[in-house]
Amino acid sequence: MEHKPDTIKISVNHKEEISATHADLHVTVKGSSLVSGEEAMKKAKEVNQLVEALTSFKVKEEAIKLQGVHLETESGVLLKSSSAVYRLKIRCEDLNQLAGMLDIISSQKNSTLERIEWKYSEDETRNKMLKVAIEKAKTKAEQVAGSLNVKLLGVYDFIENIYDEETPVFQPQMMMKSRAASADAPSLSMDIQHSKTIHVNVEIWYRVSAF
Repeated sequence: MEHKPDTIKISVNHKEEISATHADLHVTVKGSSLVSGEEAMKKAKEVNQLVEALTSFKVKEEAIKLQGVHLETESGVLLKSSSAVYRLKIRCEDLNQLAGMLDIISSQKNSTLERIEWKYSEDETRNKMLKVAIEKAKTKAEQVAGSLNVKLLGVYDFIENIYDEETPVFQPQMMMKSRAASADAPSLSMDIQHSKTIHVNVEIWYRVSAF
């Protein structure tokens, strides 16, 4: 039977809210013709109209990616004239541009914003939070050991758990359609900032001298 030394268990939670630094806009464009591959960006009329509008707004061409094409045909025969739905991913590096980009997308009658995928620069934040949680645990362990009149000898076991708590996401299709339904509607009516809370939990078993 494995002998377990005398230990005390310390649990600590540390959380911080961080804001998104950039975003991916997932957009579908209904086209009147079928064009495959990267040629779709220039030869599919409806796609090209959106691309030109965005690049005129100083969105880089390389930020607009074609992710897939869905064929729409009633006859079952593949023709050049067959309509298609193009799936695009558009990177917004500067969130100050987001409202303008959403306005452009909503102004294209064949384009629909499906969802916004928020992105974060969080690796450094997570590492700093883990250090803070460990320091909190160490301070708490010293206080407990002092109260118990024992000495800390080292760490017997360590468990960390890091998870994200996302704030609720709006439904962009509904918001965009409501805007199109009314000529008197404001430019946009949706959140253009997003944040999430990062939780860092640590459980540390400290070895202590005999009680």
